[in-house]
Amino acid sequence: MITPPAHALLHWYDRHRRTLPWRCTEGEAPDPYRVWLSEIMLQQTTVKAVGPYYLRFVERFPTVQALASAPRDDVLAAWAGLGYYSRARNLHACAQAVAALGSFPRTVEGLRALPGIGAYTAAAVAAIAFGVPVVPVDGNVERVTVRLYNVQDPLPAARKTLAQLASGLNTDAPARARPSDFAQALFDLGSSLCSPRQPACGLCPWQGVCEGYAQGTAATLPRKAPKAERPVRYGVHFMVMDRAGNVLLRKRPETGLLAAMTELPGTEWRATPWTEAEALAHAPVAAQWSNAGAVKHVFTHFTLNVVVYAAQVERFSNQDVGEGFLLPAAQTKTASLPSIMQKCMSTGYNFLHRA
Repeated sequence: MITPPAHALLHWYDRHRRTLPWRCTEGEAPDPYRVWLSEIMLQQTTVKAVGPYYLRFVERFPTVQALASAPRDDVLAAWAGLGYYSRARNLHACAQAVAALGSFPRTVEGLRALPGIGAYTAAAVAAIAFGVPVVPVDGNVERVTVRLYNVQDPLPAARKTLAQLASGLNTDAPARARPSDFAQALFDLGSSLCSPRQPACGLCPWQGVCEGYAQGTAATLPRKAPKAERPVRYGVHFMVMDRAGNVLLRKRPETGLLAAMTELPGTEWRATPWTEAEALAHAPVAAQWSNAGAVKHVFTHFTLNVVVYAAQVERFSNQDVGEGFLLPAAQTKTASLPSIMQKCMSTGYNFLHRA
């Protein structure tokens, strides 16, 4: 099996490397905190979406010690809107573990022992931040590998084979001399020339050894097994505001989907729609409720359809608030509201201000 020439890839990378907020400039040592933070943020999220969040996050938490000492709710609030919220909880726990250790471990094994760090993230941080000669296999590297070796087996079944093949991409001397740059070069190759659609094979530094290009199959790879139909769930949430502009909110449970995040009071999310009578039986306060509209949100494993009911009351009693809490509507943008709740909040708020 041919090992693609690392020197060709690195030469291409030196001329075409992306400028990213978390990347160090040439000659500067990588900051393990920023490498780790970016890798966690980039899980299941695009570079374009992560950029603004990353900049705001490092401004608020400039070091791993600052992140470790921050209240968890502040971390969740800074993460709100980025999705996959278990990442934020693990991020905070990991920062506390690193702060207790005094620094990030410098080995793949040491990094994997930290909360929220799996095989890929450990390899990426080890390679980029500490120069460990390993190949982190993300979606970009997977796609490059599939095409290089013309792997016809569909994903996800082919992932084990691809991981083994990718692990050998760095066996020649130039790759092992520049592990950090080599890993990032693979990422950049996959995100640009070896893109999911219409790969620019004519510009690729590895065109001459690419089996997918030679066989004319590159643009059709990787093959993917048919996805199962995503189920639909239904819920109802209630946006209620008093005359002073306070909104009634509550915390979600400490475990499960969107754990510990802030939400509008509401029903469970179930497989069948809620009738109005069923829904209003869950209303958090006695009020003149109106159907403010519907919100749709796509999670990884299901689609959620939410009906939002809105109402305004003169004031909240202690009994109304119960185990929830009040927050001025103007401050809800700084609360740990996940994207689905931001949509519900906006729908209810706009309805009340039109009424």
